[in-house]
Amino acid sequence: MVAINSLTLLVLYGPLGKFLLGINRMPVPWQALLLSISIYVALPLVAGYFTRRWIVRTKGETIVENPLTILWIAIPLFLQTWLIFGITYGVARLLRFRCEDAAPSAMIGASNHFEVAIATATMLYGLSSGAALATVVGVLIEVPVMLTLVRVCLRTQHWFPRSGRRTQEVAG
Repeated sequence: MVAINSLTLLVLYGPLGKFLLGINRMPVPWQALLLSISIYVALPLVAGYFTRRWIVRTKGETIVENPLTILWIAIPLFLQTWLIFGITYGVARLLRFRCEDAAPSAMIGASNHFEVAIATATMLYGLSSGAALATVVGVLIEVPVMLTLVRVCLRTQHWFPRSGRRTQEVAG
């Protein structure tokens, strides 16, 4: 998904930027737009491609070779995600939020920004470090855990009020 997003940005960033800035009749220097696309989209995409090829070629077996280590990393991450989700979802219920507000709040609260963590751990401690391994494991378990939490939200939406009156009072 990140690669598809980056490729889409690579193609559409310039025309969309030109269009949106043109609505306000702002002058759009194409050189600045192309430089932005090169620095913020193309360069990271190319670097990511070559880095991925190198990592897969040299370090691809780390996860397969350490199943018990992976389990010991996954358990606290799993528990942390469920705990934060539960607290946020429960508080939202006590505050009488609508499910449409409670579910995203709890999901965002429970979400971990593993993409940033992977980049940071790799830069600070190296590719073969335990920190880098932990962040990769986090990404691997986050998706199934979050999908399970979505299912919890769907099954418990009857716990929340249907009208948005209380939610608007809290927000306002």
